[in-house]
Amino acid sequence: MKMSISYPPLQSEKGTPLLAQNRQFQWFSEPTFVYPMIPAYAATLVNQAGHDVIWDDGIAEEKTYSKWLDDLIKSDPDLVALETKTPVVKRHWKIIADIKKNLPDTSVALMGDHVTALPLESMDNSPVDYVLTGGDYDILLLSIAKKTDGNGKLDPGIYYRNDNKIKNSGSFCTDNELDSLPIIDRNLTKWKLYSEKNGNFKNTPGTYTMVGRDCWWHRCTFCSWTTLSPEFRVRKPEKLVEEVGQLINNYGIKEVFDDTGTFPVGDWLKKFCNQIIEKKYHKEINFSGNMRFGALTIDDYRLMKKAGFRMLLFGLESGNQSTLDKLDKNLTTNQIVESCKKAAQAGLQPHLTIMFGYPWESKENALKTLELGQYLLKKGFAQTAQATIIIPYPGTPLFAEAKKNGWLKSLDWESYDMRSPVMTSSLNEDDMKEMVQGIYGVAFNSEFIIRKIIGIRSISDIKFAAKAAKKVLGHLTDFSSKKKNNGE
Repeated sequence: MKMSISYPPLQSEKGTPLLAQNRQFQWFSEPTFVYPMIPAYAATLVNQAGHDVIWDDGIAEEKTYSKWLDDLIKSDPDLVALETKTPVVKRHWKIIADIKKNLPDTSVALMGDHVTALPLESMDNSPVDYVLTGGDYDILLLSIAKKTDGNGKLDPGIYYRNDNKIKNSGSFCTDNELDSLPIIDRNLTKWKLYSEKNGNFKNTPGTYTMVGRDCWWHRCTFCSWTTLSPEFRVRKPEKLVEEVGQLINNYGIKEVFDDTGTFPVGDWLKKFCNQIIEKKYHKEINFSGNMRFGALTIDDYRLMKKAGFRMLLFGLESGNQSTLDKLDKNLTTNQIVESCKKAAQAGLQPHLTIMFGYPWESKENALKTLELGQYLLKKGFAQTAQATIIIPYPGTPLFAEAKKNGWLKSLDWESYDMRSPVMTSSLNEDDMKEMVQGIYGVAFNSEFIIRKIIGIRSISDIKFAAKAAKKVLGHLTDFSSKKKNNGE
């Protein structure tokens, strides 16, 4: 069979969609392209099983919709697989109708956290043939390929049509063995599309890995990926070390971001760092990833720095202890500050993610979050930050709580794009956007600027600072109080 793993262009006045491998969807004025790891695993698995695979990312290739559709019609695949998210699922329903109109014999599969939470919704509202639930949709796509060729049955976790009836192959599995996965075929999946336009890379070309699915804490009430991977699984450290070696030797990669929900810690982390050092890979690349506050000691941070780690992305989310408790972060505000200090002291560069607009918070509460984020950035304990408006995604405990308490202002999924609040709050929309801008605005603070200038050590530092400034200006535009949700 011939399978097309596709990202149709989603043209909008709001900007470029950050869709692939994104836990919380956004439109960006300044384009950012993230290498979608699980679809890349799918392409590799299906291709190695003897099937033809087309990697078709119309977003990253910056195609028009008509050009993308024409190219798809010419390629005439047996199956088109689309990753979707809540704010664009309605668009994907229309695109599926276009595909079926022009290619009536082609099957279409939808995958992602939204359809995992609401699989029948897409079956009812579009002519989609398969809805894949759970986070292992690479393995599920291989299952469909085998079934299509008459070599097996559908794995659990797939909704499908049979004799005009909707059927389900069972509940998705969380015990698939990750160590059996191959190393991704980067050329097949056009890795260069994602190697430059990405704020996570200081040095390019850069790329992504994903050694685990998804987070070893996996209890934060707002996280949409807890629906995909409710149990944490991770490959052996040797597997990731081997992959890093190939990225260096075969592709000339200068920086890697591992997008596991939270990078493994403890003995796993120590083995990985020591093996990277033993093979001298730390002299060839920088490494970054997601981490939890309070998970590591100063000695852990120092070992990571020695092993070539550069940036650690931390979910701050709120500066209020009551909100951290309500989100089930298992975290204190003191741990936030101390972890940032220790990581910075070890020479690492903490990056913060921050959210505003919680229904239970007052404006005074939200200002505490703003003040904490600004303090960490100004003092150099954090180097960069990302701020957004909190969105409750279907399938998460936060969504269930919002629905139960009557906090939801809308069930129009297109409004769930982090541009405007969809939950009631004591803050008005302009207040929220001003606070988001208050985080990004630190980039123009004199104390922050002086610290950045003092920290410059190379031409790459200057280039990265210029790229970061461009991103900041884009985010300020994204959350302008004058910019309405319709992009006008």
